[in-house]
Amino acid sequence: MPGENLTRDEARERARLLTVHGYEVALDVRSATEPAPAAGPRTFRSTTTIRFSCAEEGAASFADLLAPHVHSVTLNGEPLVVDQVFDGTRIALAGLAAENELVVDAACAYSRTGEGLHHFADPEDGETYLYTQYEPADARRVFANFEQPDLKAPFTFRVTAPADWTVLSNGAEAGREQLSQPGPAAATWTFATTRPISTYITAVVAGPYHYVRDHYTRELPDGTVLEIPLGALCRKGLARHFDAEEIFTLTKQGLDFFHEHFAFPYPFGTYDQAFVPEYNIGAMENPGLVTFREEYVFRGRTTRAAYQGRANTLLHEMAHMWFGDLVTMEWWDDLWLKESFADFMGAFSLVEATRFDEGWIAFANRRKAWAYRADQLPSTHPITADIRDLEDAKLNFDGITYAKGASVLKQLVAYAGREAFLEGARRYFRRHAYGNTRLDDLLAVLAETSGRDMHAWSRAWLETTGVNALTPRPTYGADGRLTGLTVLQEAPAAHPTLRPHRVAVGLYGAAEPGGPIERYARAEVDVSGPSTPVPELAGQPAPAFVLVNDDDLTYCKTRFDERSLDGLRAGLGAVADPLARALCWSALWNLTRDGLLPASEFLALVEQFGGYETQVGVLQMVHAWARTAQLHYTAPERRETARAELAAAAVGELRRATPGSDHQLAWARFLAVCAASDADAQLLTGLLDGTARIDGLDVDQELRWAFLEPLAAGGYAGEDVIAAELARDDTASGRRHQVRCLAARPSAEVKAAAWRDVVESDRLSNALTEATIAGFARPGRPDLLAPYVSRYFAALLGVWEERSIETAIALVHGLFPGHGDQSVLDATDAWLAGHQDAAPALRRMVLEERDDLARALRARAADGPPR
Repeated sequence: MPGENLTRDEARERARLLTVHGYEVALDVRSATEPAPAAGPRTFRSTTTIRFSCAEEGAASFADLLAPHVHSVTLNGEPLVVDQVFDGTRIALAGLAAENELVVDAACAYSRTGEGLHHFADPEDGETYLYTQYEPADARRVFANFEQPDLKAPFTFRVTAPADWTVLSNGAEAGREQLSQPGPAAATWTFATTRPISTYITAVVAGPYHYVRDHYTRELPDGTVLEIPLGALCRKGLARHFDAEEIFTLTKQGLDFFHEHFAFPYPFGTYDQAFVPEYNIGAMENPGLVTFREEYVFRGRTTRAAYQGRANTLLHEMAHMWFGDLVTMEWWDDLWLKESFADFMGAFSLVEATRFDEGWIAFANRRKAWAYRADQLPSTHPITADIRDLEDAKLNFDGITYAKGASVLKQLVAYAGREAFLEGARRYFRRHAYGNTRLDDLLAVLAETSGRDMHAWSRAWLETTGVNALTPRPTYGADGRLTGLTVLQEAPAAHPTLRPHRVAVGLYGAAEPGGPIERYARAEVDVSGPSTPVPELAGQPAPAFVLVNDDDLTYCKTRFDERSLDGLRAGLGAVADPLARALCWSALWNLTRDGLLPASEFLALVEQFGGYETQVGVLQMVHAWARTAQLHYTAPERRETARAELAAAAVGELRRATPGSDHQLAWARFLAVCAASDADAQLLTGLLDGTARIDGLDVDQELRWAFLEPLAAGGYAGEDVIAAELARDDTASGRRHQVRCLAARPSAEVKAAAWRDVVESDRLSNALTEATIAGFARPGRPDLLAPYVSRYFAALLGVWEERSIETAIALVHGLFPGHGDQSVLDATDAWLAGHQDAAPALRRMVLEERDDLARALRARAADGPPR
């Protein structure tokens, strides 16, 4: 709608004029349990009172609201004509006084896309669950407000709902009044007024949730005792799977860590953590009421890596209580001021405060892979980005803002020192508590505590784009020893900045033939410019390989000299240190993505050495890379052979793995991803019906669905088999799996129905839309997807204009024909050339998909027979 996409200039002008003193928001969600109306959206009552001042009497401004109907608008006691002031997205406010009171009474729509107040009806028991999700600007779908991060204010929420529900908000419950009314019992909850916070982190959760309570106690340095009530909740249908004690253990460990290092008491009273259905993202840092996707409640056996990932997310969101909620960026340009810090502090606290002391390995292998990919797309941007409007902001929750920013902060800790970094954080919180900041505010405190030139560091790392490549160049004498070693730094032509890097360079070799490969020499050096010598390593024995960026101190693509590459081809599985091994896998993957290592050779390394990987999280990442290499980077004539070889390797490692181990489960899931032959299908079918057995492998419900999907996609399991599986698991999770399996079947009619369901209709919820897209686009039958290339490009503008931004993003990325060839690349270029005036955010997404396809075509051209 016109006016929905708030610009930075509009936000700055409104912030110049207005100071918000407080919100009172009353929501009546009793309608959530009533039958849906025959026409139009299901709505709830939303009444908002905003008190604010205006710097210029008589000036005009506007409030934000996305609602199908507004009952009344009153400004300073005077009723306004709704049709004259409300256009569907904004409420015009003219003739403002020095002090103002705005009251808006509206009918707002429940969401089925995860934006605003999401409505979920559990198919298992018919219960209704509600939760809010706003970032960056969807609070206006729930109540009238000034929707920008720098207009902070205290909030008081009142929620009327069925009396037997659990209802939570950012503040602690301050009162509950039972209502006298005909029909189902209802009550009104009143919550304590919050400290000043931004609109996008306000929150409400309501429904018959399974709710577990605990508490946290800590004595502060001044002798006072801090008491924080803790809560953890999920749908009743997931209660039997909910490990609340683990959640509380991690929560207490995190609170201890952040109190010790930040020296600023947790500022928001209570700390509830809600695991909610059909959630679009991993989690959201609403102060006092963090929301997570309910897939973090594990319904079946999963690996340590999954538990580690959940713990990292929990700590990431907790770090936001300080970085983001207490101190908030002024505008989305500085989104990194919260996300980069939370990503870094999540890994930092994970390693130092919990049982997951391998957290930096996952960071090096998984999180940074996300950053490296994002930083090589045509849409790459500086960590401090240029965010013109809300559409830009929505797309910048990406690998650069999160993982590259966190990687750069890790480099900053190496550059400035750990204590200087933490003392800078402490001063930052004290100086800007409950306020808003820009980049310069952070640089100022870091310069004070480190004595370093933070502006020079910022220019090199925060205000430039692209990723550097560091390559060792060793030289050897007649005796085989190193006579010298130089680190070469390169930058892509499009982003030519060479940065200062604090790196460690490690030499690795085996003490005896066939023994473990270990580091026997290490030197730290400041790399700057195109060439940096490392004289400390001269005279050392010749290594099996040289690892630049040993210990993962900086953000770069690590390359190998040819001799080192040969050493890894022969002995990658013998590398003893798990972080070094993870860095080698990551470097090899970047070489493959760049077309410098043939995809077939990378797959051969996976088949040869995957079984030696001790870190299950690294193994699962390597599995994902192998699947991408086989599908997209392998020469077309070798693709099916490569798939069969991967499947054979998966079967072999599955049978060799320790019974009941995480590695066994990881290989079982990898087999489900790359199963290729009738024999593979027979094994999966046997594991499902009990005629086949692998010692120690528990084929629980989640693994059953994982096995059924490739059987459905290969034509081995039809609708009747999928229906029978749903009968075993007729839950919300089961229905998502069922929808994905149904859409994966190899039939033109099936694909046509799936396309209609997600592109030509909006009847499905966000979760079922996501599942349908995943099944429709499952690789393996490009002939069935070929007819949709032209239909995809024909649909793009309509999708962007008619669907919510969350759904549009899912469709644009999920349905892009990335399986295609040069003809698809040509079609993409033709669409881009013919739609220069399309929304910049839409063009950005299409450009990103085009870049991935172009990269795949280059990699295919570089592929050859295995070494």
